[in-house]
Amino acid sequence: MGGMFRRGDAGWPGGAFHLVVTVCVYRADGTVLLTQRAPTKEFAFGWEFPGGSAFAGETGPAAACRELLEETNVTVDPEALRRVGRFTEETALVDLFVVQEPSGSAVRADPAEVMDWRWVSLSEVAALRQSGVMAEPWGPRLDALWPAAMASILAADGLRRRTSR
Repeated sequence: MGGMFRRGDAGWPGGAFHLVVTVCVYRADGTVLLTQRAPTKEFAFGWEFPGGSAFAGETGPAAACRELLEETNVTVDPEALRRVGRFTEETALVDLFVVQEPSGSAVRADPAEVMDWRWVSLSEVAALRQSGVMAEPWGPRLDALWPAAMASILAADGLRRRTSR
């Protein structure tokens, strides 16, 4: 469509979508980074993968890198991102990317966006989904996208061997 709309503005045209990007950062030990939304954010205190909306003219990978940097201070190369799937919501196209944690990176959460963060196992992600502590939009997103994300992470060079021992 090519139009520009601000979040929350009235008059969102039917059939229009905005791009939402999320990044599942994984470590060689098979853990993934989850962040907890700040109390001032919508879906406060819910856990999720870092992400947000793309800006006008921004590619999905560029938006994913920007959001990851803003929320966690982790810098990744857009070329390193692997898109594992897209989930369609009422007005959003949600792309989930996976990327291995760059060596030497250190998570530093932006308190305006992120209240807490932690590295969790792949099985813990599913358990958190079942327990209801993931941010509200993440239930259906995980149902649709998590199997492909897990497969991509486990297929990473040598990861399956290291996590299965």
